[in-house]
Amino acid sequence: MRFEHKVVVITGAGAGFGAAFAAAFAAEGAAVAVTDIDLDAAQRVAAQITGNGQKAIAVRCDIADPEQVDAMVAATAAEFGGIDVLINNAGRHLTKYSQPFREQSRQDLHDLFEVNVHGTIQCTLACYDSMQARGGGAIVNISSMASHMGVSPYGVSKLAVRGLTTAFAVEFAPAAIRVNAISPGLMGTEAALADLPQEMIRDFVDNKQLLHRLGAVGDIVSAALFLCSSDASFITGQTLLVSGGYPIGF
Repeated sequence: MRFEHKVVVITGAGAGFGAAFAAAFAAEGAAVAVTDIDLDAAQRVAAQITGNGQKAIAVRCDIADPEQVDAMVAATAAEFGGIDVLINNAGRHLTKYSQPFREQSRQDLHDLFEVNVHGTIQCTLACYDSMQARGGGAIVNISSMASHMGVSPYGVSKLAVRGLTTAFAVEFAPAAIRVNAISPGLMGTEAALADLPQEMIRDFVDNKQLLHRLGAVGDIVSAALFLCSSDASFITGQTLLVSGGYPIGF
């Protein structure tokens, strides 16, 4: 129960990593704001949590819209009294965004950076006052292994997330708000397995990773729980690469 009496906001929590984060923090005692652009999905996740006797609310939020972000933060604070933890999980990650810049439409590029970069900025700034008022907090941004190559639009957007992590860690330190990031590697999620050729997945796991298994959602959840807990109270401004050892030695 590391997060008893804590309030956690998770963006993009209607499915995938976000839903797993929500369930894990709630199981450790947190009151969770399940936020997503898809309100029905957020409500399903929140209902599962409250059905277990834990605390959660569902809030619709398009993180690219500052007014919706402010409304989400206000609704969370009104329900639970404030905010202690923010997981900036929502983002665009379609395969097409891994293609060269010249193969993207300008509107697609705008939408990618509006969500992955500006959305992270909006949510982080919106939560600051509440965290400061409660004596501090913890923020975890979800970057990507692709940010460590940084040659695709998606990789560059997630490289920016790592830069924001460092900048906000410096700016928020006087308020006792720690800011860290996680860069997931190749994860064995339903979306990844459906989106990538099986031979590519096998080659990556067998020949590029040091640990020869697919990453699991639990690997990322465990990292987030650690970084947001008091166990990591002396860690800020860092990006934890959770990728089975890639790209070391390659």
